[in-house]
Amino acid sequence: MGAGIAEVFARAGFNVIGVEIDQAAVDRGRAHVDKSLSRAVSKGKLTEEERAGIDARLTFTTSREDLADADFVVEAVPERMDIKKDVFSDLDRICPPGTILATNTSSLSVTEIAALTGRPDKVVGLHFFNPAPVMKLVEVITTVSTSEETVDLVSEVAKRIGKTPVTAGDRAGFVANALLVPYINDAVRLYERKVATREEIDSAVQKAAGLPMGPLTLADLVGLDVCLAVMDVLWEEYRDPRYAASPLMRRMVAAGRLGRKSGQGFYAGTDEAPEPRPTGRYAEMVREEETLDLGEMLIAPQIDDAMRMIGDGYASAKDVDTAMRFGCGYPKGPTELLEERGAESVVTTLVAMGEYSLTTVAVPAPLLMDRLPDTQEGEGHGGGCACHG
Repeated sequence: MGAGIAEVFARAGFNVIGVEIDQAAVDRGRAHVDKSLSRAVSKGKLTEEERAGIDARLTFTTSREDLADADFVVEAVPERMDIKKDVFSDLDRICPPGTILATNTSSLSVTEIAALTGRPDKVVGLHFFNPAPVMKLVEVITTVSTSEETVDLVSEVAKRIGKTPVTAGDRAGFVANALLVPYINDAVRLYERKVATREEIDSAVQKAAGLPMGPLTLADLVGLDVCLAVMDVLWEEYRDPRYAASPLMRRMVAAGRLGRKSGQGFYAGTDEAPEPRPTGRYAEMVREEETLDLGEMLIAPQIDDAMRMIGDGYASAKDVDTAMRFGCGYPKGPTELLEERGAESVVTTLVAMGEYSLTTVAVPAPLLMDRLPDTQEGEGHGGGCACHG
């Protein structure tokens, strides 16, 4: 991720100093950039002359002291607060008072990081999505101390490097991860309860929402350890059953089955042969009785999460859809999926799932319920609706 961010800024014309922990890490980072630029040249997306210009703007070092003249710093160290604290304390000492310090954290508290510095008004989250040179979204995360001037400047920088910024407050998971990772967790829960095979779950969601890959394939790609870390951050903030990590997810991480990075996950490390179909009550409910559509069982709770986020005033409908389209590869954002399905269909799915204890959504989002036809609310689908998780 750090190498990708360095490449993005250098491509946009900025002079970039990439700092790594030791020479071996520097060499790995440089190799990542070289490989990415070579791929771009081979595909005709960069000329050799343009590549040479990018290379000339990139410098790599192992000394943070080399950032003494930096105007803008983006941190991309591992997601551990102790490491972040060490880096930001150093950056605050080394960099000029006017330097903006940005953290690429995907889930940790930007407010807590900013409080470590003497310039909390100039600290923001700048959350890139992987791979950074390709994905268009960046989340600009503000704290109660971030100045409007800083937000405006960071947003302009994001646009200059070719990204689409979505600005949101400092809240666990921000926009994209708070919607994406619980959806992955829902898929793991359904798989754990043998509602369907991994292939059925993935293909059902791809068909239902036109997604490029299913949630279990995505979990392998993202890393089960990353998904678990986000779920635990969400749980710590909200203490809501919606954000309790699936026991299977936690056990897979404990066993070192992290997905592609470890060679073992839901698919990685298997012989890729299709799994035998589950035959229990839940599988019959989905397959034979057709009481519920498997794809909609995963799409509906995510739509509900999005409507709750919008109803809370945390993000606009436009920002929610932008975050999921540009950050997660969705052809349509959650509110667009809602418009396509209609509130009645989404609520009906959530209610049916609740009856079978197949969702952690306790009660549909008020903003979602507000969209129901007046006649339906009057028939008991309003405040009396209960989805038991």
